[in-house]
Amino acid sequence: DPARTADRGSTPLSRTISTLQRSSSVTSGTGAAIKIEEISPVKKKISVEIPWEEVKRELDAAYRTVGKKARVKGFRPGKTPRPILETYFKEDAEGEAVSNLVQRSFEEAMQANGLQPVARPEIEQNGIQPDKSFTYSATVEVEPVVEPQGYTGMELKREDASVTDQDMDARLEELRNMYSSLQDVEGDRTVQNGDFLLIDFEGKLGGEPRKELSETGFRIEIGSGRLVPGFEDALVGLKKGEAKEFTVRFPEDYHNKEFAAQDITFHATVKDVKVKVLPALDDQFIKNFERYENLEALKADLRKSLEEEKSARAKAALRKAINDRLLELNAFEVPEAFVERQILSMMIETQRRMVMNGMDPDNAAKVAANLHDQFRDEATRLVRAGILLQKISEKEAIAVDEREIDDRIREMAARYGRDFETMKASYEKDNLTDRLRDQILEEKTLDFIESRANIR
Repeated sequence: DPARTADRGSTPLSRTISTLQRSSSVTSGTGAAIKIEEISPVKKKISVEIPWEEVKRELDAAYRTVGKKARVKGFRPGKTPRPILETYFKEDAEGEAVSNLVQRSFEEAMQANGLQPVARPEIEQNGIQPDKSFTYSATVEVEPVVEPQGYTGMELKREDASVTDQDMDARLEELRNMYSSLQDVEGDRTVQNGDFLLIDFEGKLGGEPRKELSETGFRIEIGSGRLVPGFEDALVGLKKGEAKEFTVRFPEDYHNKEFAAQDITFHATVKDVKVKVLPALDDQFIKNFERYENLEALKADLRKSLEEEKSARAKAALRKAINDRLLELNAFEVPEAFVERQILSMMIETQRRMVMNGMDPDNAAKVAANLHDQFRDEATRLVRAGILLQKISEKEAIAVDEREIDDRIREMAARYGRDFETMKASYEKDNLTDRLRDQILEEKTLDFIESRANIR
């Protein structure tokens, strides 16, 4: 509501207007002179001048309203003389008049010029002056005018989503690793890549032992890359119980600047050596899973899962290619208000994920807040893509009906083992139905673009 931002004093605009690209002037139906100046395609400055006759009528009405509520000793409600009201309630009456004048004329200016504000305007005004026109300016962000181009006949590539034997072998190997076990190495075998060690080590910088570089009972998989380059390689060839002294140079970008690009000498002792043993793919292995009767049934399920994953990745990559191409073909500015809302949404989602992963909510909020500027580029991209898809859906009369929303909620309810009516009521209670509608509309619009593309 622009009237709520009207001030009884002079309020500077949030930023100086240096360049006005285009301006136009009109006269409203109430006699107000309205001038529209373009700061950018999505930001306008509306300057309004309202004649004293109109201001006086609004001010008289405001005093009548104030007079009905005023309580002045010696006068009945509604009977207080105007001079008395002007003495005690001038600020209230003029504030009410300014609020009404701004609201009415601002809405009229928006409608007359086909503008759609996307955020509260910034109002600058100097109050009401007797026998003078009332003037104010409103700087406001508006929806961009976009005529989407190039969304039909796109030349696109779709990733191959077929599952290969190599894919199956890799997935089976992942599964075997999940059910692997650690066993003691046999005999005097030396440490090899892939072994799991229990070690003690002490690090020295300039000959001085450093607590930050020392550990006892530290577990490490050789070849994992968890420790600085060269450390794990130095342990290869040792046997259980053996010790070794060696020097490694820390990376220049090491997080502790004191040790970055420094030569550190370590003394490490191998306390224990274990080797990972993978189970054989046989009937015994199948007993880990209640749902499979034999190895072939497991492989069939893995193949189906891989097909779904690769298909989803291919679809996501194609959708990203569509959005990238749309953004490339349609350059336009977006309102800062839209970008800030998107950044806020990304910060909230980041905070939610960190809390789910065990981080303290207060710390998660601080971390998310510090990511504000890092989110800006991606937020701008998402806003532009969203506007383009919305304009395409409008142009092509793509819509979402209630049946489609119910079908999507029913699908999710089945997936999570919940009752449809309960989930639908939850969506309505939490005001998530409109968000779901937007999501489905975006998917349908992308489907439309994909259906009219040349895909290899």
